[in-house]
Amino acid sequence: LSLLHVEAPVFAGPRLAVKTAIDLGAAAALMVLLSPLFAVLALLVRRHDKGPVFFRQERIGKDGNAFPMLKFRTMVVGAEAMLPSLMERSEGQGPLFKLSDDPRITRIGAFLRRYSLDELPQLVNILRGQMSLVGPRPPLPNEVETYANDVRRRLLVKPGMTGLWQINGRSDLSWEESVRFDLYYVENWSVMSDLMILWRTGRSVLQASGAY
Repeated sequence: LSLLHVEAPVFAGPRLAVKTAIDLGAAAALMVLLSPLFAVLALLVRRHDKGPVFFRQERIGKDGNAFPMLKFRTMVVGAEAMLPSLMERSEGQGPLFKLSDDPRITRIGAFLRRYSLDELPQLVNILRGQMSLVGPRPPLPNEVETYANDVRRRLLVKPGMTGLWQINGRSDLSWEESVRFDLYYVENWSVMSDLMILWRTGRSVLQASGAY
């Protein structure tokens, strides 16, 4: 007889313990090693317009729990209030807002985004247990409100600083492609796949493709 065996994704046990240990250990080590870079980037952001260094935005994590995700600020002060006036120009699909020439982005912000340096403060979110090094893209609350039942599987694991979406197009991905990559990750994750994604993320960041 020809048999087909399908394994349901498992989000507990030794594999998850190893993933958590890697997350916490790597995040702590990177925070120490990159502290001089953190200081330089914070100074550059602050000097541009004397505004706050960090930007906090509510995102939805594992099991639908909200948390404040940290980034270096890449937009002008009051950028959120300017969003409604730009919605008609959005180049994104689905609930995502994307604009390649977003006028709210500062000069230093464009540089930080190009090389994903604005995402380094998310190491703090990892140490707080809110994020992982690798996982689905952390969604906004208004995105989650549009999720169908199958898409809600993205919330079975912690969102990541990087993931399949990061190494396969970043901001150039459509809504459907982003969802497909995230669901594939959730259903097939392993420690080895995480390490592979981390390795490819370095190359993707250096190429600075699809980031804006």
